Amino acid sequence: MKVRFRRVASVEPMINTPVRLRDVEQNDLPRLYEFNLDPDANCLALTIPRSADAFNARWEATLAVPNVVAKAILVGSSLAGSIVCFNRDGLDEVGYWLGKDFWGNGIASSALNLLLKEIQSRPLYARVAASNRASLRVLQKCGFVVERVHVSPATDRYLECEEALLVLR
Repeated sequence: MKVRFRRVASVEPMINTPVRLRDVEQNDLPRLYEFNLDPDANCLALTIPRSADAFNARWEATLAVPNVVAKAILVGSSLAGSIVCFNRDGLDEVGYWLGKDFWGNGIASSALNLLLKEIQSRPLYARVAASNRASLRVLQKCGFVVERVHVSPATDRYLECEEALLVLR
């Protein structure tokens, strides 16, 4: 399936607006939940959107872990998405989710570069559907390299897919 990207006119003036990060706040969650529901984003990431209850429970658990870094991605005064550094199965991983209106403007790459300045520990890992070329490009632009590609089984959140594990040393 080919995913078409569209550029939204209202975002155009934000292209030259600096990207910044701040801690995720409780009042960010409704907008982040809307991003979670986007069918194009879920198709690209090979994810299944969470229900409102599951989404809120996941964020509550994430924000309760002291060593998790959870940041809101801001472009000007607009919430564009979130970026997180967390430990999964003994590996420090990064993950991000950007609202579709902000795709294609270098915002994810800028946000990841900002996070990498804050998170000094290495190695860092990222997992992405191998078919998600846009996310692979973001990670590779920020210095991550593909360590391996494997079949990842389906879960309640992820579809079975070829998944790339990337590392930044």
